[in-house]
Amino acid sequence: MTGRSPRPSPASDHELAVSVARSAGEVLLDLRDAWSGAPADQLRAEGDRRSHRLIVEALARVRPDDAVLSEEGADDPARLERARVWVVDPLDGTREYAEPGRADWAVHVALWSAGDLVAGAVAVPARQLCLATEPPPVPPGPVPRRPRLVVSRSRPPAVVGAVRAALDGELVEMGSAGAKAMAVVLGEADIYVHAGGQYEWDSAAPVAVARAAGLHTSRLDGAPLHYNQPDPWLPDLVVCRPELASPVLEALAAVAAG
Repeated sequence: MTGRSPRPSPASDHELAVSVARSAGEVLLDLRDAWSGAPADQLRAEGDRRSHRLIVEALARVRPDDAVLSEEGADDPARLERARVWVVDPLDGTREYAEPGRADWAVHVALWSAGDLVAGAVAVPARQLCLATEPPPVPPGPVPRRPRLVVSRSRPPAVVGAVRAALDGELVEMGSAGAKAMAVVLGEADIYVHAGGQYEWDSAAPVAVARAAGLHTSRLDGAPLHYNQPDPWLPDLVVCRPELASPVLEALAAVAAG
């Protein structure tokens, strides 16, 4: 395996999340450079495999009693009996990862404990960024006159159009869920609404980091997001500036009401 390994004994779960996410990102960058010109499907599969292996091995070495729920691993129901579960996406945005020059892909590492997310990190390796729950990101500045909504290039949910119209917003195309949520954290966008289907690993780390930055996070109907559930399917998500939460949820409720 290429890339540097995480430090063996981080002092906290926050530091461990950062260390593991960064190290996995380094592996993915090295692989993309080494496999330049390789078929995209092979690069995506190998990236998933190597990043998953690094994350799982690092967590097992440093937190051997914790469970892991990973997109690339078999789901062990024993996690439901554990007090601590790491929810990880080794490579979020595989399509973008395989496109030369694209930076909108990410690595997600989050820790669930006692019913909630308690630590997390989202690495955006191609931008040399890793945003985490500790230290928390600096809250973004004032909301622009026309809020910016991040959407998928290929499959933007229809509800985004309703939110955009209600707030006179602008659409910004972007790849992975992690990249979209971190754009809101960084103040590069203001609203991320997803309704097209996701799993816990798609949103756990982004939600943990967004919450640490003081952002609003919820389901489309405003209900809280729950993790380490028997079925990891968590199909929809809102991440936005807190001052936009009410108008965003009102627009979504109007769509739901028909």
